[in-house]
Amino acid sequence: MDFSNDESALHLKVKDAIISLIKAGEYKPNTQLPTEAEFCKIYGVSRTTVRTALQQLVSEGYVYRQQGRGTFVSNNKVKQKLTSTVQTFTEQIAMQGKNPLIKVLNLQVIPADSFLAEIFDLNEGDPINKLERARYVNDEPLQYEIAFLPWKITPGLNQEDCEKSLYHLLERQFRLKVKRTVEYLEIAAVEQDIAEILHIQEGSPCFSLETYAHASDETVIEYSKTIFRGDMANFVIERNY
Repeated sequence: MDFSNDESALHLKVKDAIISLIKAGEYKPNTQLPTEAEFCKIYGVSRTTVRTALQQLVSEGYVYRQQGRGTFVSNNKVKQKLTSTVQTFTEQIAMQGKNPLIKVLNLQVIPADSFLAEIFDLNEGDPINKLERARYVNDEPLQYEIAFLPWKITPGLNQEDCEKSLYHLLERQFRLKVKRTVEYLEIAAVEQDIAEILHIQEGSPCFSLETYAHASDETVIEYSKTIFRGDMANFVIERNY
């Protein structure tokens, strides 16, 4: 294959070609890719072009590098539907033939600061449940989540119960049904403490999802921020017209 006759964005063409082979199963998860020199011969491009393409593949989570060994294909990304409200995290992951697990890292009551007081229409200092969890797929950490819920409507949260669907718990134990959520998704560089939990390097590109969960009367009953590993997460957005 020779891309040399088209000088426009050669590295993008090489990157897309490699992605196509990964998705087609030609390059399987955790197998080593050809060397930069070999890719140069395969695609008829310069080493700089190949290196740029591989750097982008690393940033996007398709491949990873091992010092002194080479470049390897990442594990298959975990698909999650942002538009799905019926299936829980556990159900979505199990449907893909993978083993899901939710662990509570920390559960405590804290005083509301000005930010949380405004979100929940509380006074500063009012008690707030602070819940930190990690979600795993096949024993590999995929997500870190920190959630806040007003104590006055969710008193006595139990750690063991929080290792399942939180929204199901809110409805079952407190009769709080989430009617809708407003979510903000962006790319962020992960901080050191969260990087350690997710088993990735500090500064690695991740998805950051900020969520406001509303009850039927439009009050906010939960605010959360979730960090998804960029090398494992894949989001599906479905729209009906």
